[in-house]
Amino acid sequence: MGITARGVGLLVAAVVLLGVGFRFAYPELTLLGAAAGVAVGYAALTAAWRPRLVVARRADPDRVARGEPASMTLTVRNAGRLRSANLLAEDRCADRTVPVPLLRLRPGRDTEVRYDVPTHRRGVVPVGPLRVTRRDPLGLVALARPYGASTPVWVHPRVHPLTAVPTGAGRSLDGRVDGVPHGSITFDSLREYVVGDELRRVHWRTSARVGELMVRENVDTSLPRLVVLLDNRAAAHPERVDGVAESFESGCEAAASIVTAAHRADLPVLLLLVAPEQATSAERAGGGDDNPTHGEPLGPLDRLAAAELSGDGDALRAATTRLRQDRLGDTLIFLTGPGGRGELGHVGALRGAYPSVVVGVFGAAEPTPPGTAGLVVVDAADGAQFAAEWDGVRRW
Repeated sequence: MGITARGVGLLVAAVVLLGVGFRFAYPELTLLGAAAGVAVGYAALTAAWRPRLVVARRADPDRVARGEPASMTLTVRNAGRLRSANLLAEDRCADRTVPVPLLRLRPGRDTEVRYDVPTHRRGVVPVGPLRVTRRDPLGLVALARPYGASTPVWVHPRVHPLTAVPTGAGRSLDGRVDGVPHGSITFDSLREYVVGDELRRVHWRTSARVGELMVRENVDTSLPRLVVLLDNRAAAHPERVDGVAESFESGCEAAASIVTAAHRADLPVLLLLVAPEQATSAERAGGGDDNPTHGEPLGPLDRLAAAELSGDGDALRAATTRLRQDRLGDTLIFLTGPGGRGELGHVGALRGAYPSVVVGVFGAAEPTPPGTAGLVVVDAADGAQFAAEWDGVRRW
């Protein structure tokens, strides 16, 4: 609860008038002081009354690519029995506020406000909560309360079309590795027949032995497995434009493009960040009031939207150690900025664990010397240029 300047002045006047009236026996001054004190008390009681408001939000859409339009629809309903007089409301959207008309909202009625959500930058845009301020009729006391939960809008990096995906690596039991464009099919196990299975997959010899139809389960052992490692260390992206590391934004766009292309080609892909990910403000807020999953990242694009730079400069060494031990795939794509070129030796040491290793460097003033750490390095100004040069390194 906050007392306005007018309320402070009237409260001081009440104290002075009461003191002077009692001290010098002036009943008129005492009466004026008492009236002023009663007015301040009435204002405090009036402002303390909590109106019953029901707040609902609808993001359209709640997940959008950078630069694409998104809007938020806010509906406020007066669930009480009294008219919501003397209410001022504003909704918070990122760093700006949006006024919401609530003055004299009748019981059972609602008001709706629709406004655009800024999507010019990648990130998680928090929207809300609604802030309602109640004032007394004299303007002596003002009390602000939050209503509803915060609803995030996920602004994903731009996705640039890629013309190719990596070729597979066909593995046989004798250790040979062959390039296979779309993988190979290998027998894995047998299971019982279910309606809809193709008869050509029935294993008749086993079926005759066990007395029921058994079908073959195959697995694609040579399907290329992609691991995308995004360098989110602040030291790797030293340049800033209006406080934004454009090289990191380009790396996020490249990672989003690779992940999207892999999903469209039904290829397994794993997105990793060099430094540990931090909980977003949307996750800490617990999501929106309509959909509890609004605040939770649902996939790699959500993780890229929430990705932030970290000050952990030694994270690359730890990340490469984990990659070497776990061997999570056969194609490693490392995306970094100009500050990460001096540590490409750690990535080059992974060539024994990963048959294909490609590095993307964004925002560097000078091209990377050929053959650095024995790696294939793609220098690009932004995500669009990286996508354009992707076809040249599709066969690694």
